[in-house]
Amino acid sequence: MRVRLEDVARAAGVSPKTVSRVLNDEANVTDATRQRVQAAMEAMDYRPHPSARSLAGNRSFVVAMLYDNNDNPASTYLAEIQDGVLEACDEHRYSMMVRPLRMRDRDFIRRFDALISDHHPDGVVLTPPITDYAPLLKRLREREVPYASVSPLRRGKALGVTMDEQQAARAIVEHLLELGHRRIAHVIGIANHGASRWRLAGYREAMAAAGLHEDPDLVVQGAFTFGSGVEAARQLFSLAERPTAVFAANDDMATGVMWAAGEYGLKVPHDLSVCGFDDTPLSRQLWPALTTVQQPSREMGKIAAEQLLNELRGHGAGRLVQIPFSLQIRGSTAIAP
Repeated sequence: MRVRLEDVARAAGVSPKTVSRVLNDEANVTDATRQRVQAAMEAMDYRPHPSARSLAGNRSFVVAMLYDNNDNPASTYLAEIQDGVLEACDEHRYSMMVRPLRMRDRDFIRRFDALISDHHPDGVVLTPPITDYAPLLKRLREREVPYASVSPLRRGKALGVTMDEQQAARAIVEHLLELGHRRIAHVIGIANHGASRWRLAGYREAMAAAGLHEDPDLVVQGAFTFGSGVEAARQLFSLAERPTAVFAANDDMATGVMWAAGEYGLKVPHDLSVCGFDDTPLSRQLWPALTTVQQPSREMGKIAAEQLLNELRGHGAGRLVQIPFSLQIRGSTAIAP
C-alpha cells in the first residue's frame, strides 16, 4: 500500500500539517521536528505526490535551467553545470527542467513567456551567455520570476555564483611567461560573452605587466568550439613568426589548437605550449594532458541553484558566491623553445 502523509505524521508524532510544512521547506518548523519528520519519511520510503504537494504550497517545485549553446550543443561545461543544478534540486525535493533558448531567435522572449506560462517554474538558473542577456533580465523582473546566475557579467544585485576569471587568465599566462614564452597567442571565446571579456583582459594584463606590447596578429577570434580552435590555430601557424605558446579561452578550443599543431607537424609541448580554461574531463584525456584553469562547473551549478532555493524557501536571501580557481599544470606546457 502507498504510504500516506497521515502515516508519516503518525510515525513522527506530529500533525499532517507539520509534515506538509516540512515537505514545502517552510521556515516555521524547528530543526528537531524537521529531522524527525524527514527520518520518518526515509524509514517509510514516503514519496509525496507532486501535484498534491504543488497544490498545497501554491508552487510548482520546479527549477528551470536556461541555456543558449547554439554553436556547441555537446558542451561539457553545460553538462557539468546541469549536473550541479540537478544535485541541489534533488537534495531539496525540487524537480528540474532544462530548456535551450537561443538569443539569435527573434521569438526569444515569446518562447520564454510560453515556458513560464506553461510550466510555472518557481525560479530559473541562467547560464552564460544568457546570464547577461538584457531583454531576458528585463522580462524576468517584469514577470517577477526569481533567478540565479552562473558567472554574471554585471554583479551588482545578482545572486548565484562567480569566479575571478580575469585573475585566473592572468595567472595561466604568467605561467607561460615564467617558462620563457614571449610570443604568446590568445584565442578569444564568443564575442560579447562575459567569460571571453574576462579571459582576454587577464591575458592582456599579464602581457602588459611583463612589458610586452600586444601583437594584434596573436589575438584571434574563436567561438568556444573545437572547430573554431582549429581555424584559429591555422591562422596563427601561418604567420611568418608563429607563436611559441597559445592560451585558448576554453578547453574545447585548446583541443582544436593541439589538433591543428599535429596537422602542421608541431609537437606539443616541444615546439608549442598550449593551455586552456575550465578543466573539463577532456583536458585530462588528451595526450599530453592539457594545462588549464580549474573552474569547478558542477559545483558552480549546484551553488547557483542553492542560492536560488534559499531565496525561494525564505531561509535567508540568496547571494552571489565567489569561488576560488586553481591552475592545473600538465604536460601541454614546457620551457619555450
